[in-house]
Amino acid sequence: MQRTTTPRELRHEAMAVIAGVVGGGAGIGHATLKGLSAGGTGIGGAASQPAAGEGRTHEGMVWIPGGEFLMGSTDPLARVDESPVHSVRVDGFWMDTTEVTIAQFARFVAATGYKTVAERPVDWEAMKLQLPPGTPKPPDEQLRPGSLVFVPPAGPVDLRFVEQWWRWTNGADWRHPEGPASSIAGREQHPVVHVAFEDALAYAKWAGKRLPTEAEWECAARGGLRGKVNVWGDEGVDPNRCNYFQGHFPDHNTSEDGFATAAPVKSFPPNAFGLYDMAGNVWEWCADLYHERAYRMEVGSTDTPRVAENPSGPATCFDSRRPDEKTLRVIRGGSFLCNDSYCASYRPSARMATSPDTSLRHVGFRCVEGGAVRKEAGVKGADAGKADDAGDGDSAGKSETAGAPARK
Repeated sequence: MQRTTTPRELRHEAMAVIAGVVGGGAGIGHATLKGLSAGGTGIGGAASQPAAGEGRTHEGMVWIPGGEFLMGSTDPLARVDESPVHSVRVDGFWMDTTEVTIAQFARFVAATGYKTVAERPVDWEAMKLQLPPGTPKPPDEQLRPGSLVFVPPAGPVDLRFVEQWWRWTNGADWRHPEGPASSIAGREQHPVVHVAFEDALAYAKWAGKRLPTEAEWECAARGGLRGKVNVWGDEGVDPNRCNYFQGHFPDHNTSEDGFATAAPVKSFPPNAFGLYDMAGNVWEWCADLYHERAYRMEVGSTDTPRVAENPSGPATCFDSRRPDEKTLRVIRGGSFLCNDSYCASYRPSARMATSPDTSLRHVGFRCVEGGAVRKEAGVKGADAGKADDAGDGDSAGKSETAGAPARK
């Protein structure tokens, strides 16, 4: 696999350029960074649908029956981290029918006064600890809040260098998806984006829910279809099935599906469980740490493969493309930027690693409730993503903060 610069690196390097630091990017030049501105089913019948608790309903959620399913893929479009295909059993749980919408997130913010990571200014005192000694403080206006926004290039580009279509944009956040001049007026039913991992956790806790494990997410996405390539079966992707990138990525989107960016939730048919947008639209945060060999660790010896029971992810993080990162989290589902020439991640088995302090134009989330990973445990384990990473990263109870612009 070719080495690509990650959104987190873009963010860090953009901050380094803002501070006047030369060099450092993996394939990103200093001049370029200045331009950043800175078959059958094994599911069903294994668990009965529970009644809602006293005074509680599951409005806007769907019951996902527990059972055993095949996790992973060997499809030609699959990446190495999707293997080996292995048997997983999960308990039944409730899942949001759609990605969390802007309207839902707005109610959370109105009730709590919460500010997302993208809305917080960079804390220079913390940031300078991550830069070479003597680095001068940049002007205050260059430490303003912001996030990463997709900006299509004028023509074909080398797909190894994502800085050619991702731009650090001051003032971009969930209320301003394309930057400060944009707005969410009329987009209340679009999925909320520019949410970092801790933002998703905060919403989930407020809602009395949690983020799904990676296994729960894939079980739900498959909708009871065993070993199929896509959430609708083995038929190929087309503009009537999900929101993805048609045309020549990343410079020319023909928008045959009717959307150049995120679509309102429920714009495309649901899967067999009644879940919308489990393929494409926006990526969705999962609770698990990312490890590229997670499935091999779950399976154990190939001579005596075992069924993984309610897996909640590895205890450590590892991505050979970013070996120093210790708290990468899994995102699932793909987005409106998926294109087979670059990223066919609208498939239910596709996995991606993202830094928990990163917010982007095409990342959102949905929540779950119940299941073997209870609300309290799920939030507690994931909350560790905000802890100090001064140690060796051998515990899921730590999160990487080094190298990221610290927020006040």
